[in-house]
Amino acid sequence: MALTRERRRTILILALPIIGGMISQNVLNLVDTAMVGALGNEALGAVGFGGFANFIAIAFITGLATGVQAMVARRHGEERHDESAVPLNGGLMLSLLIGLPVSLLFAALAPTVFPLITSDAEVGRLAGDYLQIRVLSAVFIGANFAFRGYWNGVSRSGVYFRTIVVMHALNILLNWLLIHGNLGMPALGVRGAALGTAIANAVGCMLYAVQAFVLARDGGFLRALPDRATLATMLRLAGPAGLQSFFFAGGMFCFFWIVEQMGTAEVAATNVLVNLFLVFILPGMAFGLASASLVGQSLGRGNAGEARGWALDVATLGGATMGSLALLGALVPDALLTPFLHDPEVVALARWPLRILLLGIVVDTVGSVMMNSLLGAGDARTVMAVAVTMQWFVFLPVAFLVGPVLGLGLVSVWIAQSVYRLIQTTIFVTIWRRGRWSRIRV
Repeated sequence: MALTRERRRTILILALPIIGGMISQNVLNLVDTAMVGALGNEALGAVGFGGFANFIAIAFITGLATGVQAMVARRHGEERHDESAVPLNGGLMLSLLIGLPVSLLFAALAPTVFPLITSDAEVGRLAGDYLQIRVLSAVFIGANFAFRGYWNGVSRSGVYFRTIVVMHALNILLNWLLIHGNLGMPALGVRGAALGTAIANAVGCMLYAVQAFVLARDGGFLRALPDRATLATMLRLAGPAGLQSFFFAGGMFCFFWIVEQMGTAEVAATNVLVNLFLVFILPGMAFGLASASLVGQSLGRGNAGEARGWALDVATLGGATMGSLALLGALVPDALLTPFLHDPEVVALARWPLRILLLGIVVDTVGSVMMNSLLGAGDARTVMAVAVTMQWFVFLPVAFLVGPVLGLGLVSVWIAQSVYRLIQTTIFVTIWRRGRWSRIRV
């Protein structure tokens, strides 16, 4: 199918609010990084370590979004609108059952774990302080991901956009107040950054719930518990997605550990590089989430050809859009780095890695669209197998070899990252073309 004006309009109506939400996430990440960066390299490295440890803690419950979105989109395409919110109810229930014990466990372990995995005692102490507070909002994060899956699945991504912008604006305000102690508030440093994020997640969850009472009650929101078959299907979809997120988060944690073996300056540079990477890849992921909904709805109507066409059109539009923006960024790397890195030597260290990761954004966007299209079709196991294998058995060993072992520097590590993402995207495109996903029941 040709990418007509009407199809482009359909994609953008669904994708733009998600992109807006992702951009607000980017703004939050960058403002957070800038505020913490003023505390020094140790604080910046600690928040990087603590943030990815928190990602590990909440990884499984964030996978609930995949299960909820795939099932809701399929019900929407089947026009079973009175059942569309039942998967959301299941996601909220699972977020509570899983998130609460995870919060308590990681909060208890945080002070003792970090000193064992980093050679910098101050980084370890600060990372433990950060994680202890941040992880306490795991239940709210799981619920927020389930709500996101529902709103995207029913093509009401504007609700997600409005809510997440309020959340992130509140988060920035709280961080401004609590990190450095503005307006008479206590100066809590990295603890303030964690507390601001935790409070914002709780407020966002309440906002989602209020809107669901107004807009999703006809779909069964909090009116019916999911039956055994619905829960089984959700776990079949969310389980692999959650495990993938868990291993991805664990892999990023190992990546930071690998970089930490190269020096504290390299950790500080990598923390900023990862956040800048998210500036460009999160909108690409938004195109992927839009494709997941369009694919699921098409399969709900029994039209696999339409689903195939949507994925290819979203990949084309998303790749062209994000590639153009990334190319501009690659031309002026210092303009992106200097607001967050205040040491000229660290800026010089990050300059070429930033160019390398930006020049690979087209590949990352296409890979994200294809990956999420497979998730929208219900092929979560294949996605997990590919993603985990590529990260743990290809990228991390190579990064360790070229970085700490051979001492080839930070540039070599980011070249390895770009090559790994290229191979992974090629695999997802090949799987999509084979079309086995079209026979999966959700």
